[in-house]
This record gives sequence, structure tokens and C-alpha cells, in this order.
Amino acid sequence: MSHLPISEQITFIYTTDIVTSAEFYEQKLGLSLALDQGGCRIYRVTGNAYLGVCQRPADAIQPPNPMKRGVIFTLVTPEVDRWYALLREKGVVFETEPRDSAEYGIRHAFLRDPNGYLLEIQRFHNAEWAGSES
Repeated sequence: MSHLPISEQITFIYTTDIVTSAEFYEQKLGLSLALDQGGCRIYRVTGNAYLGVCQRPADAIQPPNPMKRGVIFTLVTPEVDRWYALLREKGVVFETEPRDSAEYGIRHAFLRDPNGYLLEIQRFHNAEWAGSES
């Protein structure tokens, strides 16, 4: 079987308030807007990885349930503690402070976006991770 190319990756999430979501992802996280489609805003996260935030009516969205497992949008960086400090200065509330996980060999902290999606800021301690900068 030949390998067909995949050139980019986009994760789409949904909101009932595109203005609040845009402010969070642009002003607090500092992601650059790659494309504004009106009802969807696509942000470059890194390289060819993107996040799309799309406006939908409340009855068309299954909101994340903080009491159940779901999707985690993880941002990998060698600077977990600095991101934590920067976002806290911008008023972002974290669910956990930065901490090490011996089980997964990472340092990480969790927060939620204005729509309740779980975000993780993470660094791999394992040098075998292809993107490792630790």
C-alpha cells in the first residue's frame, strides 16, 4: 500500500459565541488567524497544525462535560511553567498547576477555553518523542 500525503491537520471545535472564543485564542493564547470564514475562524497552532473554531446554535452543539472524559486539545512546548504564568497574568483560570507525571513522563497543566473544552499545556520528558525539545 502506498502512503498518500497528508499536508495539514485541523481540529475543529464549536462555540455559541465566536467573539469570546476569538478573544481567547487570539489575545490570550496568541494564535495567529490563518483564515476567517465568517462562521469559522481557523488558527495556525504550529507548522501545518491548525485549530478551527466554528459558531453554531446551542442546540447543534454537544458541549464538553467536565465530569466525563472527552477530547483534550494539547499544546506541546518546552515552556509549560512560563505559559502557565503568562496565561494567569491574562486572567486565564487553570484547573491544575504545572506538575510532573511520572506515569506519562511529562510536565503539564490543564485549563478550559470559554466553551468548556479541556486544553493541556505539556512538555515531554522522553527524548524519544519526535518533537521533544526538553
